[in-house]
Amino acid sequence: MAFLGMATGCVESPSRVADLVREARFQEDVVQGTTFRHRLFRREAAPAPTGTAGSGTLHIYIEGDGRPFIFRALVTADPTPRDPLMLHLMALDPAPSVYIGRPCYFGFAHDPNCNSAYWTAKRFAPEVIESIGSVLQSEVARAHASRIEIYGHSGGGTLAVLLAARITGVTRVIAIAPTLDIAAWCALHGYTPLLGSLNPAELSLQSLPIVYLVGNADTNTPPAFVEAAAARTGTRDAVRVIPGYTHNCCWQQLWRAVLSETSQR
Repeated sequence: MAFLGMATGCVESPSRVADLVREARFQEDVVQGTTFRHRLFRREAAPAPTGTAGSGTLHIYIEGDGRPFIFRALVTADPTPRDPLMLHLMALDPAPSVYIGRPCYFGFAHDPNCNSAYWTAKRFAPEVIESIGSVLQSEVARAHASRIEIYGHSGGGTLAVLLAARITGVTRVIAIAPTLDIAAWCALHGYTPLLGSLNPAELSLQSLPIVYLVGNADTNTPPAFVEAAAARTGTRDAVRVIPGYTHNCCWQQLWRAVLSETSQR
């Protein structure tokens, strides 16, 4: 899947985002990270008194890779997902939550620091992690939160793991169908290696409170793939295989139970 230097396709606007934001009554914002601008959607708790440390948990949602390509070698001009799964999941979450848009997504594909490499080969680059991380920490301070739970799907699960490995205060990571070993994932599908991206499988993660959820019918990140990647990081016991689920289906049905379980820990 050679993509660098390829022509880009036409933009397709995400048709469901505005509806989801309106229906869930999320607050929308744009925040500058260290390198990129990020579109944010928030479900806020009541404001904490000024000067208090706060003791609540903030839930952070990170979307998957969206639509980097129109065809196998045709890069899209805007990778924004049209029907973002993680925004659907956040709509089911009553807790204080923030959906952090990935760099160059949600209308920012033509920003000065953006180019198609940031939704293809460099989607997990250090500057991507740093920029999302700076926004995450600003949101934690804004919410006066003392605990952080990070949730991500697919490539967003990869980012969730990479973020948790460098940010203090993370008490839970839920990675749904993560591309946990990006080198093995590219080899599995015959894709061009993601040069310039960080690979979570090269890290030691056993000290992190991680759960990996993967459907037994997932052909994008199959259970055996996730289990092998998790074993490399020392987190093999964190893998949970869900019968009947695929890469994208049917995580909304399970999400309230997942949130209930994590809130009791």
